[in-house]
Amino acid sequence: MPETVESVFASVVARNPGEPEFHQAVREVLESIGPALARHPEYAEAQIIERICEPERQIIFRVPWEDDQGRIRVNRGFRVEFNSALGPFKGGLRFHPSVYLGIVKFLGFEQIFKNALTGLPIGAGKGGADFDPKGCSDREVMRFCQSFMTELYRHIGAQTDVPAGDIGVGVREIGYLFGQYKRITNRYESGVLTGKGLAYGGAQARTQATGYGAVFFAEEMLRQSGSGLDGKRVVVSGSGNVAIHAIEKVHQLGGRVVACSDSGGYLLDEKGIDLEVLRELKEQRRGRLADYVLDVPHAVSVAGRTPWEVPCDLALPCATQNEIGGAEAAQLVAGGCSVVVEGANMPTTPEAVRILGRAGVRFAPGKAANAGGVAVSALEMQQNASRESWTFAESEQRLQETIRDIHARCWATAEEYGLPGDYVAGANINGFRRVAEAMLAHGLV
Repeated sequence: MPETVESVFASVVARNPGEPEFHQAVREVLESIGPALARHPEYAEAQIIERICEPERQIIFRVPWEDDQGRIRVNRGFRVEFNSALGPFKGGLRFHPSVYLGIVKFLGFEQIFKNALTGLPIGAGKGGADFDPKGCSDREVMRFCQSFMTELYRHIGAQTDVPAGDIGVGVREIGYLFGQYKRITNRYESGVLTGKGLAYGGAQARTQATGYGAVFFAEEMLRQSGSGLDGKRVVVSGSGNVAIHAIEKVHQLGGRVVACSDSGGYLLDEKGIDLEVLRELKEQRRGRLADYVLDVPHAVSVAGRTPWEVPCDLALPCATQNEIGGAEAAQLVAGGCSVVVEGANMPTTPEAVRILGRAGVRFAPGKAANAGGVAVSALEMQQNASRESWTFAESEQRLQETIRDIHARCWATAEEYGLPGDYVAGANINGFRRVAEAMLAHGLV
């Protein structure tokens, strides 16, 4: 990292103490944009780096709600509106006990470059609450969402900030949030939230978009080297929405997913994960992955370990941040893995990225590879604005085209700056330059 950039990073750490995920995300970007800064001194003169690392607005609020026993609960809500240089703030809401300001800022910072890479007119934000919908009744979730939106509504709008779903926030939660927004504002603004149900303005293929998009990106990486997914042995972490749809698309394109995971361990099915069984288990019964073997006796459930010890050609981390550390990266290398594509946000630590790079494993960062979700969210905004509704096939085609464009931009940018095949540098430099040029055009804001 150049000395001038190092001083910026030190300032970010000092101004944002106790937020290691945010620090990690900032460092990862700053370490790779040196070539762009050398070519464009005007960025440093306008202090673009300092400005891009500071959110435009950070909102923290109390969320009181009543549980089914009549007890008052209190959670903390967040919305970090990070950068609006390219359009209205855009990014998901995460409901999970681990949510705190540092997590939201890390996700929002990553969103800046992810959204810029799509080529669509959207800025970047992120939000959520330290609320756990697991174990709550539908009515408890509804009351929480209504209380959350009672504060959030004043900060969002189709031309201002457009939240979406993330971990813990699916169609059910978006429905409750939208209903409360409509109730408070007396306006039917379809474009104020994305990830909506199809009955009231949602987009076809939005549920599948992040998982499908990661696989489309992997397919482009393999095609670049004259290969493809057909016959490839694949390992996926997670068993939620992103993981399930990544598995589905891998199977459709001829690959075979042999392992996936949840917080209790991982599942190994050498014949290929049975999607029908997995979906019924996770989406209907909301059970543990270990129960899969009750329906598929030849499968093996491995408790307390990660799937990265399973030999594979392609790894798709689709669970959570920092799930692949140095030890896990070494396991992937030893197991013959040649491509790692991030379906989750920052699931690979810097140490792991270095180990994979030294071993010649091609690596795609989440800001490029998992941009499918926000891409289709932006297309949902477009449909809402024009009062249109596209078919699933149309939405999936546009998703695939967007991912191909992102891959091409990352590849071409890495080549342009003398870093061929470096998807991290290509993604960071391309996204940074697009936002930086917009910020320069807007003046000192």
